[in-house]
Order: sequence, then C-alpha cells, then structure tokens
Amino acid sequence: MHYFLKRRHMMPVFCAAALGALAIPALAADNYPSKPITIVVGYPPGGSTDLVGRLVATELSDRLKQPVVIENLGGAGGAIGAQKVAKAAADGYTLLVSANNEMAIAPLINKAVKYDVFKDFAPIGLVATQPMVLVASHSTGVKNANDFIRLVAAHPGKYSYGSSGVGTALHLAGEMVKQSGGLDMIHVPYKGVAPLTNDLVGNNLEFGVFVLSSGLPHIKAGKVVALGTTEAKRSSVTPDIPALAENPQFRHVDINSWFALMGPAKLPAPVAAKLKAALNDTLQSPAFRAKMEATGNVLSSPKVDMTVFLKTEVAKYKKIVDAANIEE
Repeated sequence: MHYFLKRRHMMPVFCAAALGALAIPALAADNYPSKPITIVVGYPPGGSTDLVGRLVATELSDRLKQPVVIENLGGAGGAIGAQKVAKAAADGYTLLVSANNEMAIAPLINKAVKYDVFKDFAPIGLVATQPMVLVASHSTGVKNANDFIRLVAAHPGKYSYGSSGVGTALHLAGEMVKQSGGLDMIHVPYKGVAPLTNDLVGNNLEFGVFVLSSGLPHIKAGKVVALGTTEAKRSSVTPDIPALAENPQFRHVDINSWFALMGPAKLPAPVAAKLKAALNDTLQSPAFRAKMEATGNVLSSPKVDMTVFLKTEVAKYKKIVDAANIEE
C-alpha cells in the first residue's frame, strides 16, 4: 500500500516535468531569434550567390534585431553547404541562401548528393531570379543570335561553349540552347567563372554562358558580345539585350538562375513565420530592390509557392539532363 501511494503522489511530478520539457522548444521558438543567425552560402566569396546572401543577411539582421553572419562553405557546386544545413538543428539559427545548382540540379546528376530538396529542407522563400546570357568572343565575328546559328550550324561539332562547370545552371542553359536550336557544339567545363572569362576575353574560346551579373561588366566593357539572355522575355535590368527566345529557333529557351532562402526541415512554425515575414518585408523594400537590380537580379514576389516552384524547376532540369546525358 505504501509503495502504491508513493507512486500515486509521484505521477503529477512526472507529468509536470514532461510538460515542462515539451514547453522548452515552444518557448525558444516564441523568443526567436535570441542569438546570432548563420546563413550558409555553398560557394566562395565574391560570386553571385555570395553577393545575394550578404545582401539578404544585412536586411534580415535589421528586421530580426540579431546579427546574421555569412559562412562560405564552397565545394561540389554548392552541395556541401546545402548538406550542412540539411543536417543542422531545426531551430532557425542555421539557414541557407541557395541557388538552383545545389537545390534542383545536383541531386539529378551527382550520386554523392544524398539530400532530398523536398524532404530535408524547409523553403522560406524565393529571393530573386536573373537570366543567364550567351556571349561570343570577338574572334568569331558573331554579333547576334542569327549569326551564331548560321556559324555553328554550318560547322557541326567545330565550335565550343564554356560554362563554370558540369551540372551548373550555366551548363544546363547551354544545353537548352543546343537542344532548342538543334546545334552540335562541344561543352568546355571550367572550374569557375574567372578562367571561363579569361579564355573568352583572350579569344581562346568561341562562346560562353554567364549569369547576367557576372557577364554584364564584360559586355559593357566591350570585351565580349552579348547574343541573348535566356529567359522567355528580356530582362528589365538589360532591356537592350534581346532574349534568345525572340529568335524562332530558340523559342523554347527559358531558363534562369535563382536564389532562395532555405532552412532545415521541421522548422518550428513560429520560427518559419518570423523568417518568412522578415523576407517578405525585405522583398518589398525599394532600397533592397535597387541593390539587387544593380547586380542583374529581379526580385521575386512574396506570393511564390516554393513547393510548386521547386517541382517545376526540377522537372525542367531533368528533361535537359536526360536529353544531354549529364552526370558527374
């Protein structure tokens, strides 16, 4: 009897302790953020994703009243950084500013990538998009898309285009151009944009694909010739550069580079809500818009459904990857 009574009196203590343990995560979420936040960028400093990440970090810091710091973790086309965030604690203190390379393309072509974009991440929002741009070196004498088609079609397999690496958005954009135009070209993968730029400017490579923000300074300086951007319509940032899709042979070319803010899966609802609100407020800031447009980016609408967007993008890239038989 004494043992039974002792257990009865202990039961409320156990229940209270259990309820208290459950309340701790909820309380932490309600007080979020109470310490600095890290945004992982899966690329070295200075690239387009890094630039977007730093601009986003500054805006989120202002809105969330906590320091937001960038951690550059380059490698495997952004996949190493993405992997770190996928495995991070789902508390909102480790986030990812990602690009299409690691979110939608790498899992299609690289068997070493083990994360699932739909199961291992919590999408917070799409930040911005920008087209890529097909350029020619001056050695080709090509001035526009029609010149490009005539030259390459007349010499199948002779001419090359460069990208920043196998399986990057630049590579897939080049393959989409080839497939849409029925053209036979050789892909030359470079280890980044810098060596690609050097060979194009030095007339050691005939054609190349840049993200608009990377290519624009060289286009404006007259070092390479812009043949067209890769979205269905001209970019509002560069209305003087035609969209490749304006040419009937490239009417199906519609691909861009995009940047999104992601967290690990199972973010607490209050944390996700605060992050989404801060990002949405950022996207409506005229000052932030001006900074992003200066780098070739067009801001996303806060109303974009990220799950639908990601499914559409993965399907688009899978079609290109399968047709070109791309793998790492």
